Amino acid sequence: MASTLEFISRRSPIVCTGGCVASSQPLATGIGLDILKKGGNAADAAVAVAAALNVTEPTSTGIGGDCFCLFYKAEDKKVYGLNGSGRCSRALSLQVLKQQGFDEENPVPPTHVHNVTVPGAAAAWVDTIDLFGSKKLTLADILQPATELAESGFPVSEVSAFLWNATANKLQTPNNKYGTELLFNGQAPRHGQLFRNPSLANTFKVLSELGKKGFYEGRIAQAIVEVVQSNGGVLDLDDLSSHLTEKVQPICTTYKGIKIWEIPPNSQGITVLMALNILENFHIKEMGHNSADYLHITCEALKLSVCDCQWYCADPAVFPVPTEELINKVYAARQTSRINSQRVSEANIHGSPFNTGSDTVYFTVVDAHGNACSFINSNYQDFGTGLVPEGCGFTLQNRGKNFSLSPGHPNCLSPGKRPFHTIIPALATTADTEDLLCTFGVMGGFMQPQGHVQVLLNMAEFGMNPQLALDAPRFYVEYNNKDQKWHLYLEDGIASDVVEDLKARGHEVHWPITSHDRKLFGRGQIISNGEWWKTAHIPINNSRVWWAGSDPRADGCAMGYCVV
Repeated sequence: MASTLEFISRRSPIVCTGGCVASSQPLATGIGLDILKKGGNAADAAVAVAAALNVTEPTSTGIGGDCFCLFYKAEDKKVYGLNGSGRCSRALSLQVLKQQGFDEENPVPPTHVHNVTVPGAAAAWVDTIDLFGSKKLTLADILQPATELAESGFPVSEVSAFLWNATANKLQTPNNKYGTELLFNGQAPRHGQLFRNPSLANTFKVLSELGKKGFYEGRIAQAIVEVVQSNGGVLDLDDLSSHLTEKVQPICTTYKGIKIWEIPPNSQGITVLMALNILENFHIKEMGHNSADYLHITCEALKLSVCDCQWYCADPAVFPVPTEELINKVYAARQTSRINSQRVSEANIHGSPFNTGSDTVYFTVVDAHGNACSFINSNYQDFGTGLVPEGCGFTLQNRGKNFSLSPGHPNCLSPGKRPFHTIIPALATTADTEDLLCTFGVMGGFMQPQGHVQVLLNMAEFGMNPQLALDAPRFYVEYNNKDQKWHLYLEDGIASDVVEDLKARGHEVHWPITSHDRKLFGRGQIISNGEWWKTAHIPINNSRVWWAGSDPRADGCAMGYCVV
């Protein structure tokens, strides 16, 4: 297997007039397009893509994880949201962890069974179809292509093969009796090798026949509980059978005539909106794309927003998250005043808004009627815990790793609580008429809001089409608790003089990030309604043309078709 990943080609944006799909795996993109051509709408196709990605990219996603969905309904020009994240067991508490030697200073290891939260994806797939689907296709129709792909097999793609091999050890541990269901003769499959997953196919068949009960009750639920409890976990059948998807009101802000939509907490989408509110106070375009000034200001705005998010973002059913206050423009103005244009801030302290007045797949679909589905599905960290329930063909997520173990923290673990969530889908509409501008997202743990901000600014400020917006080199900023410093990671392609300028301003710079290490910067997809990035946000015309791009850091592609 090649140890490097070269970036030597270019892509044109996809342009079409019918439906369009963009995902990180070509086979999944093709399946989504087939569903559209069979009469399904954007929601139907998105679920088909989600299932197919579970087959082709199981390191990153699957039915053993969580998902979020934003759906733009063209008929009423409204954005709807679904929170498909699961809760921790009602038997799990800080006291239980303390008795086992875990606390804030000695946290639960990433792959520990206590990090398994109820998988929310299966219920959210069904609910997405029930609430937003075309009603022309059944759940079985929508899951059939992925089921056949798992049964018949598929050749593993390059980036997926690399990630599979890099984290196969999670599937090979002695306590993971059924990890071999996701291995080929005990090893990760190679690039181009045909891989079959009949156990996952059977899981999809049960879901197709019985719906949510087929997953959260019966054989599959019992297999989940068995593998969790045999490894010392406390998740039980009641935790699974009581799970519900939550319909949520998406949150939004405006940026120079664009309305950006995100999922509310427990998702970190508020980070994007806070950062854009701050950045609206600067002359971004005049700074120049990926200049030292641009990178410094954008980085500082994101640092402030990340700090706020990592304190306030929690399960709103348990902690009253001040979402409206955090995305208030007056609060953003106060946060803007904290930024020094020539010097880095090393502070890691959240603000106070009250007096203002990890691995994932992101994919998106639009249909010929103008509906759009922005969808994200995740195991969290590469195969999650790696634990495979017997005969199920998927791994269980480790989303509970994002709980705080600090008593009094808004995101502190408590029984039956949803954890802070990194995954975030996004949509953009015109601020005045709420016509769809684009559906977009960038996966990748805590990189996700930073990716959202960067690709959106690439289009809105620098006039890039969707493919160019995804191709452009990115940055990622992260606070390191060990040395108590912010670290700035810059992708290969950012100029050396810019790097030296940023170092002079006090940034702890890591550059250039190349090859497979580029996964740090996430993988995104964009489908745009017309060429709005060229027209200073003038409302789109009636002759709809979809423009789409797919991230070169992954194996995927965008595809579409034209209406005859």
